[in-house]
Amino acid sequence: MAKMCEICGKKPLAGHNISHAHNVSKRRFNPNLQRVRAISNGRMKKMMVCTNCIKSGNVVKAP
Repeated sequence: MAKMCEICGKKPLAGHNISHAHNVSKRRFNPNLQRVRAISNGRMKKMMVCTNCIKSGNVVKAP
């Protein structure tokens, strides 16, 4: 399963771990995804959604 928000399309970003000695290694910044029961197209569906979409109200949670 892709680590991607089904609403806004937010994906992991690439960056670096930098130690005190300035040794650099690659790392990933993953979005904060939550599995939510949401209503989409009038039906209840389980979706992987980022917390920013949940907070902003872009997702209508199922009762």
